[in-house]
Amino acid sequence: MNDPIAETPADDPHSLPRLALFPLQSVLFPGAQLQLRVFEPRYLDLVSRCLREKQPFGVVCLRQGSEVRSQGDEPVLLESTGVLAQLQDVDAEQAGVLRVKCVGTRRFEIDEPLQQPDGLWTARAWLVDDDPAAAPAQEMLATVKALANAIGALERKSGSPFAKPYRFDDAGWVANRWCELLPISLAAKQKLMELEDPQMRLRLVDEYLRGKGVVSA
Repeated sequence: MNDPIAETPADDPHSLPRLALFPLQSVLFPGAQLQLRVFEPRYLDLVSRCLREKQPFGVVCLRQGSEVRSQGDEPVLLESTGVLAQLQDVDAEQAGVLRVKCVGTRRFEIDEPLQQPDGLWTARAWLVDDDPAAAPAQEMLATVKALANAIGALERKSGSPFAKPYRFDDAGWVANRWCELLPISLAAKQKLMELEDPQMRLRLVDEYLRGKGVVSA
């Protein structure tokens, strides 16, 4: 059986023959911080292996089903695009329970998802190009300022959920951070994460914020 950790063949820098997956009822964005409480044996083994081999794992949103196995569960359906999660810190909360901190890095697409006997999902995977670096368009600057204000309010209250440095001069970064904050459906977040044009992602966020009166002309 192939090792479920991502391995990149020399002849195709975008291909990951087999990637271990951590399905969640949430959408991870590139640059986002992710905290997990890990207790199932399949994921404890995965975290240990990722630490040992300094490899990421793949986070995908669940379209249907649960990440915790139990008898009688509905079938699990996974989204086809996810984000690699790189481990940053692992602490033992108690015996058999880990607190894991990760950061989202590259997007990927999958096919042929398979569940191993221990319950771990793996799939063939291909990396998706990073967002091209682009400054927010002039008409988006009010939305950029609104994000800065929101982060300032969060820092004063309980601390920002975003890792520094803040990149307000990057349209993709601004759009992604707004996507994490917005009270929209998982399906909507998934579609926004998948968009290859960061300016379009930011424009859609801007339209939503203006529609809700959060940003005005």
